[in-house]
Amino acid sequence: MAEPGRGYTRWRLILPVLAVPVLVLGFLVVGLFVWALSDEEDPRAGGLQKVPCAEALAFGGASPPADAHVGKCTMQQGIDTAYAAVLSMPREDVRGWLRETYPNAPEARSDASCGALCLDVSHEDGLPAAAGAHVVQVRVEYVNAETARVRFSAFTM
Repeated sequence: MAEPGRGYTRWRLILPVLAVPVLVLGFLVVGLFVWALSDEEDPRAGGLQKVPCAEALAFGGASPPADAHVGKCTMQQGIDTAYAAVLSMPREDVRGWLRETYPNAPEARSDASCGALCLDVSHEDGLPAAAGAHVVQVRVEYVNAETARVRFSAFTM
């Protein structure tokens, strides 16, 4: 039997056989990551879903203010449910709307950590029993002398 020539090894036969499963496994792993990241906006996967603003506000026991311009309203559902709404309304109407909506809640506070006005309400401190949310957070920014931007969040925990 003849000896193999110099530089000839059996690895020439084994390496291509081993490389194919490694490449297939690599493509599967990369494909899994791409697939997992691509359904981020899919409502079935817990992504953001546009909803009517009346629905978002009602989840937190509120109704749209009379002179408000309703912006973007969303819902995200996973383990917990979270609704968000962005409203523009006259500055002078904000405190009255909050008092009317949450009469048993503490007064909205003003401090630098949360914007012009903040209100955090739970069932323990003034959230209406009919609200589906466990907590409501309202953050108010003053856009100019007449207008306020209200960021409303209602969620379960």
